[in-house]
Amino acid sequence: MDEISRHCLDDSQPETVHIEVHLPGRVDPARLRTAFHRALARHPRILMRQAPVRWWHRRYTWQLTAAPDVDPVDFPPPGPDALARARRRALDACPPLDASPPVRLEVIEEAGGGTVLLLTVHHTALDGPACLRVLATAAALYGGADSPPGPSPVRAAGPGTERPQADDRPTAGRRFSRPARIAAVPGRTPHGGRSEHDALPRHSTRPEHDAPPGHGMLLTNLPIPPRPPRAPGQPAPYTVNDQLLVATWLMIARWNRLHAPTGPHGTPSPSTSPITITMPVDDRPRGADMPIGNGTRLLTVGFGPEERRDAGPLTADPPHPDAVARLLRRTAARTCALKAAPPGRQLGLPATLLTAPVLPVMLRGAVTRALRAAAAPWTSTTLLSNIGRIPYPLDFGDAGRPTAVWFSAPARTPRGLTVTTASVAGRIQVALRWSPALLDDAAGARLGDLFRSSLAATAWTPPRNGGAAR
Repeated sequence: MDEISRHCLDDSQPETVHIEVHLPGRVDPARLRTAFHRALARHPRILMRQAPVRWWHRRYTWQLTAAPDVDPVDFPPPGPDALARARRRALDACPPLDASPPVRLEVIEEAGGGTVLLLTVHHTALDGPACLRVLATAAALYGGADSPPGPSPVRAAGPGTERPQADDRPTAGRRFSRPARIAAVPGRTPHGGRSEHDALPRHSTRPEHDAPPGHGMLLTNLPIPPRPPRAPGQPAPYTVNDQLLVATWLMIARWNRLHAPTGPHGTPSPSTSPITITMPVDDRPRGADMPIGNGTRLLTVGFGPEERRDAGPLTADPPHPDAVARLLRRTAARTCALKAAPPGRQLGLPATLLTAPVLPVMLRGAVTRALRAAAAPWTSTTLLSNIGRIPYPLDFGDAGRPTAVWFSAPARTPRGLTVTTASVAGRIQVALRWSPALLDDAAGARLGDLFRSSLAATAWTPPRNGGAAR
C-alpha cells in the first residue's frame, strides 16, 4: 500500500490525514513539546523517512531514525484566523517523506482560552488511528496519567432485535457495474456561502477569493441516532457504523437525484449505477504495542437491486422510515458477511504483482499510474472511515480532555469525497472532505445538510401504544 500510494502522489491532491483535537484549557508549550518528543521515542516506528531513491532501485525503502530530523511541533502565532490557516495547511501541504517523522503538530491557542492540537499526517506513511495512539501516549506523558484504551460501551437489552439470518442476506449488486459518481456542481465558484441551517457548528476551510490546490472540508458534530435495545443473548441488530453507512448512501443518492439531468417531462433521470462505499477496518490492538503505520484493511460495501427498487422512498424528503429500516437490515447483513470473511490481499493480486521487485521502481510507478487511471471508473463511489468511539481518555492534565475530535481522510479523485467520523462525548464528529474539482464550499454545506438529515432518518423510534417500532 505504501509503495502504490507513493507512486500515485499528486501535489494537487495532497495525501494528508487531518486530526483536530479541541481542549478546553491551555497547554504549556515546552511541556507539550517534550511530551510529544518522548511519545515519538516510545513509538519508534513513527520516526521514519524515505531513503533517497534512484530510477533503477527495486523498492522504496523506509529508514528508521534515532531522533526526529525536524521538530514536528509548531506554535503558530495566535489570531482570529490561526485555526483556519492551520486547517488550510493540513489540506494543502503534506509533511515531507524524506524527513523524520512524516507528521506535523500545530498548537493553536483560541480566543476563548481553549487549545486546538492539529496533526497533519502523510497517509503514505501513517494512518489516523496510529497517529492517535502516539498522541494518546503524549497526553499520558503530559498529564502524568496512564492512557489505556477504555472498554467498549454496553447497551441495554430489549426484545425483538435479532440480526438478519444468513438466508436474509441481500445480493451485493452487479459485480462488474461501474459505481455511481457524486454529481459535480456545474459552474462552481472558488468559495461559497453558508447553508440555511446555522444551528450546527460548521467550519469552512477555504478562505474567500482564494482557490488553491487541495481539498475543501466541512466539520460538524451530530447526535448519535438511537438504535433498538439489544435482545438478551443476541448481538445488536445493526451498529452505529451501519447507520453511518446508510446515512452516507442516502446522502449520495439524494444528492444525485437532486442534481440528475432532467428527462423529457422535466423529471430527474436518476443514474442506474450502484453506489458503493469503501470502509476501512482496523483490527490492531489499541494498547501501547499497537503497530504504527498503515494498518487498516479496506472493504467495499456494495448496494444492489434492492436499493434500486426502493429508490423512490429512500430518496424522498424525508426518506420513508420503512424503506430506511429495510436498508439498515440489509446493510447489517452485508457488513457482517464482509467482516466475517477471511482477510485476503490488501489490494488484491494485481497490487501484489505491481509491487513485486522485478522491474525498477520508476518503471513500476509508470505502470501503476496507468493502471490506476484505467481502473478509475470502477473505483467505489466514496469512502466512509468511521474511527468510532475514541478509545483513549486523551487527558492533558490542566488543559483538560477533548471536547471534540475530528479526522478527515484524503479525497482524491475519482471518488472526490470522503466521510470521516468519530464519537466523542456521546456525539458524532463528522468531517466531509471533497475535491475542489467536484464541489465548492456552498455545495459542501448543502451536502452536509443532507448527511445530517440522512443520519437522523436512521434513528430508531420506540413503539407507541403497542404499535411496531421504527
